[in-house]
Amino acid sequence: MPILMIAAKDDWPTDRVVKVLTDRGAEVFRMDTADFPQELTLAGRIETRRGWTGGLTTSHRAIDLAEVESVYYRAPNAFDLPATMSGPERRFAAAQARAGLGGIISALDCRWVSHPAAMSRAEYKPLQLATAQACGLAIPPTLITNSSDAARAFVGDVGGRVVCKPVASPVFAEGGQVKTVYTRRLTEDDLDDLRGIDTTAHLFQAWVDKAYEVRLTVVGDRLFAAEVHAGSEAAYTDWRSDYSSLTYRVAATPDDVAEGVRRYMDRLGLRFAALDFIVGPDGIWWYLEANPCGQWDWIQHATGLPIAEGIADELQGVPA
Repeated sequence: MPILMIAAKDDWPTDRVVKVLTDRGAEVFRMDTADFPQELTLAGRIETRRGWTGGLTTSHRAIDLAEVESVYYRAPNAFDLPATMSGPERRFAAAQARAGLGGIISALDCRWVSHPAAMSRAEYKPLQLATAQACGLAIPPTLITNSSDAARAFVGDVGGRVVCKPVASPVFAEGGQVKTVYTRRLTEDDLDDLRGIDTTAHLFQAWVDKAYEVRLTVVGDRLFAAEVHAGSEAAYTDWRSDYSSLTYRVAATPDDVAEGVRRYMDRLGLRFAALDFIVGPDGIWWYLEANPCGQWDWIQHATGLPIAEGIADELQGVPA
């Protein structure tokens, strides 16, 4: 039975999973939502006592919706609509495409890694933190606010050592350049001047002393843990700010953390996520956040952890 892969055309981690599957002899149909409607044709039909039938077709390949075994969903691009459309026409057509193509695909009753509805909900950091806490994972005290008074009170409550980080994606585009907002420790000067905090939501979190951090890639019931050791002051605060200084080591996930993570995944309906933890000098694993569409290929390259093979296993229903 075919496996449907939905991802950006230039997404190289997906390339790796496709290679594993095709090397195993699996039938793979890969598409990007940017292919629709100019390069991808949809013909879906539903009738009494039958689910969605019909298919997706390109100039080279086709897939029968009724035969799809599993779907891998990973950050596809936006619909590529005809340039001759006006702005209002494009917005209308994009909404119709999302409801039509997206609606039919999301209605497929098959194995998902992961379902886009679950992924969208799981991106909310407030929900992540509440779910992690409910599942028995340790979380740092956290405040989300647009009030300078609340921020100063929180800093006092947690002993003065606090970081500030984005509540949503840290990446934005400005002046034709992609920029990233990194986690930063607040200084006394920062607290003296909190102008601008009232313009939007900010996330403040108690600083946790760290021995190292862990990127825990979860695929179904498989846990792939890698220690992340910072080699610079910037990376010690946010390792994403200085990748060149990082070193990695395969780690073992403590049983209590593994149980909490599996409960977390089940509660949010996810079959894949990249979770970040701080491991303190006392060995406690502190949950920070989870990305339901997180990067993992560089971790496999650095450590040899078979993450692509784990994703392929999950898509094919191979037991852990």
